[in-house]
Amino acid sequence: MKDHVEQLKPIINDIFSHLHKNPELSWNEYKTTEYLKGLLENKGFQVQTFANCPGLVVEVGEGSPCVGLRADMDALWQEVDGQFQAIHSCGHDAHMTMGVGALLLLQKMGFPSKGKLKFIFQPAEEKGTGALKIIDLGLIDDVDYLYSVHLRPIQEIQNGYASAAIYHGAARFLTGEIIGEDAHGARPHLGQNAIEIGASLIHEIKNIHLDPMIPHSAKMTKFHAGGDSGNIIPGKAVFSLDLRAQTNEVINQLAEKISTITESLSKLYGVKITLKTGANVAAAIVNQEAAGFMEKAIIEVLGKEHLTPPIISSGGEDFHFYTLKKPYIKATMLGLGCDLQPGLHHPKMTFNKNAICDGIEILAKTLVYTLEESRKEE
Repeated sequence: MKDHVEQLKPIINDIFSHLHKNPELSWNEYKTTEYLKGLLENKGFQVQTFANCPGLVVEVGEGSPCVGLRADMDALWQEVDGQFQAIHSCGHDAHMTMGVGALLLLQKMGFPSKGKLKFIFQPAEEKGTGALKIIDLGLIDDVDYLYSVHLRPIQEIQNGYASAAIYHGAARFLTGEIIGEDAHGARPHLGQNAIEIGASLIHEIKNIHLDPMIPHSAKMTKFHAGGDSGNIIPGKAVFSLDLRAQTNEVINQLAEKISTITESLSKLYGVKITLKTGANVAAAIVNQEAAGFMEKAIIEVLGKEHLTPPIISSGGEDFHFYTLKKPYIKATMLGLGCDLQPGLHHPKMTFNKNAICDGIEILAKTLVYTLEESRKEE
């Protein structure tokens, strides 16, 4: 298989270079979709795209089991050298390259004779809503096993090492509004001070106590109140809250506590406080059978000494909605070491591009092993 990967290196490098230089934001990955569609159709694949959103799917083979590989497509909007722009600082350009590379590698080697492979290129992971759209479109209803990949920062894994599972935490982002009446600075009794209400909200959030054995946090990340006039007490404010937890149960408990707090403060201060859920990302549900297939692939590609234990990360990933919404799917995510630094979502993020070929080979072997071993059990 390594010889085939070496033969594919020129096209793999070209694919990554194009995707890296042409990032697109969540739900706007249309040119990326067209590029991948044209590339894969030229290689002889039938490509399915969608009328109302970006993204594409390629199916190879038929029958059972159906084994899927998902790659995320979107870039981030960040300030780079003083200018805001779209940028692939989370490695989705590499993830797409590995998805295409695994497909081309299996084509070169010869696809397994039984079972179906499904390659899913998914939009809007960064918004936490892309996986839900793929689910709504019914594109994973027939999937039995599902895999994905994410580059890992150097603080977690060094280049040449990999993990067969990433235990991402759950994340939920709330936006809120305090709606009261402004007052003159000399007459505070005639209005409500939204800044004081916000301070009370922060204080009460700090007093939330849940199971200390399960990592979790809740914090205010934005608060805007008042204008240019320093003698007006602002009655209105907008704010954002960031909730994190290592399990889906605890993230729900956090959200319930926040709701109770805002209801109580609303009554106490005589104002209306609204809450709206923005992005909402599920915690990982890892299937040990799927992780076992991936471990076997990692050991064959990198060696047993380069297999690392599962990664526990407080970061979020919408990939885990697939198993939360479809519990029958057996899934795991490859954590790929690549000397990524200084960190994910950093505007100056870099990584060792040679790791892309390792990822392609690991993913391709994982798909093959899954088809072969799962059929033996039937």
